[in-house]
Amino acid sequence: MTVFWKPWQNIFSICLVLCTTAVLSAQFQLQPLNSTVQQGSDARFIATVQGNWQIMTWTVRQIMVLTIPAGGNTTSFSPQFSARFCSSGNTSCVEFTIHNVTRRESGPVICTMLGEYGSKTAQLHVEESGTVNIMEGNMTVIQDQEVKFQCVATAWFPTPTISWTRNGQAINSNLYNTTSMADGDSFNSTSVLTFQAISNTTVECQATVQTLTKPQSSSVFLVVVPKPPNWTVLIAVVVSFGGFALLILLIIGLIFCYKRRKKKQPNYQDEMSRRVRTQSQIQGEPNAAYVPEGETSVPPTELTDSSFCQPNSSDICKMPDVISSNQAGNSNNSTHNTVHESGVNKHRHVTIV
Repeated sequence: MTVFWKPWQNIFSICLVLCTTAVLSAQFQLQPLNSTVQQGSDARFIATVQGNWQIMTWTVRQIMVLTIPAGGNTTSFSPQFSARFCSSGNTSCVEFTIHNVTRRESGPVICTMLGEYGSKTAQLHVEESGTVNIMEGNMTVIQDQEVKFQCVATAWFPTPTISWTRNGQAINSNLYNTTSMADGDSFNSTSVLTFQAISNTTVECQATVQTLTKPQSSSVFLVVVPKPPNWTVLIAVVVSFGGFALLILLIIGLIFCYKRRKKKQPNYQDEMSRRVRTQSQIQGEPNAAYVPEGETSVPPTELTDSSFCQPNSSDICKMPDVISSNQAGNSNNSTHNTVHESGVNKHRHVTIV
């Protein structure tokens, strides 16, 4: 009988301990179990206990920083740590505060109840906000020009979230690229925004972490001036029309010069006639009726009608009577009469040179 009872006794003891622990755990609570605060602010934790207790201690960075007796004065080992009672009825409430928290206080915060209540542990996370600045400052650009802005966030913990706005409107994250790198125990982030300038715009870069109620920001003003006329196209058009006009004028000039030259250029017959006349004026015109001294007549073959008539004329050419009344008195002139084979008398006036 005794042997049979011992296993059940052990099980009963274990259940009694577990139930007692659960009851005590329900009577002792610590809130919040995870707290994230901004560096320089205050971190607060609240311990509640149902029932009687004697001494409560708080440990930060594995150092006990504050002791609270149930009915006595609070003992703090640093002005940075304080506590106050917030009891209500049968429930005891203690609010523990870490003032001007720094990243050194990050880690476990332990509240211990001496006796059967044990201890509770919460985690403290401290974030640090650094600076944010748009490097380019205010800019003036030409319309439709591509602009680039670089935003630098320095000395942040953890890595900040970077965002951009234009005229107060959020910009799609696809339009900018953000990179971060560690710098000691903090982080630096760089974000580059690129877009096409259309009109005057206020550009703002925002950096934030979880604990910031309002993001830190830097803003610049972008001035967009109208795009100047495209003189290249205008010049090309003017040059094209000018070149075409010059080509037309050149062609007209060449045609005019050609016609004028052709008009002034004599034909072959006119040129030969001119040369003959010129030569005759210089050397004297030969006399086809000249009869050498001692001859009384000129052979018909030497004096032909071709000198006086057209070769193809069918009319009979007659030499007009050139004998005048003064012929007898002129010793240098003589008249020779010749008979043509056809029987027609021809009178020729011969001048002896």
